[in-house]
Amino acid sequence: MEEALSNSLPREANRDNLDKVGSKLAIIMRGLPGSGKSHWVNEFLLTQHVEAAINVRSRGYFSTDSFFYDGDRYRFDSRKLSEYHQRNLTGFIQALSNNEPLVICDNTNLAHWEFMAYETAAKAMGYQVRIVLLGDPLCPAHQALCAERNNHGVTLQNIKRMMHNFEAC
Repeated sequence: MEEALSNSLPREANRDNLDKVGSKLAIIMRGLPGSGKSHWVNEFLLTQHVEAAINVRSRGYFSTDSFFYDGDRYRFDSRKLSEYHQRNLTGFIQALSNNEPLVICDNTNLAHWEFMAYETAAKAMGYQVRIVLLGDPLCPAHQALCAERNNHGVTLQNIKRMMHNFEAC
């Protein structure tokens, strides 16, 4: 199930449902760089109890981008991309294995194959899965906005190239 969202939160992911004993939710973010995926996650976590938000930040939040930071500086290295994606997936699956109540994958995930392993693992371990797409990757105005506001220096030309990999679910 995919939800195209800008400011709303998945109904199933509200604080009351996450407080239920045994309730497990995996959120898989999708969108171009600069679409607001990380911002959405930050806003969503503000709706959770402080302890739950801290727990997600420390044991349930997985973004391949995090591996490219050297202190506060982002240093993308395409040679490391495959390794870092694998490390991100490994951490995500470990969190599922540890029965973390909320696990989030915050990657671009434009093509289904890019998030299929996350989705499959979560479902196999009894998690509800919500796929959250921010913006319309095929919209030229959205692409321009993403190029303007992304934090990693991804140019409009590269965003347009990435858009060609987008698959609707």
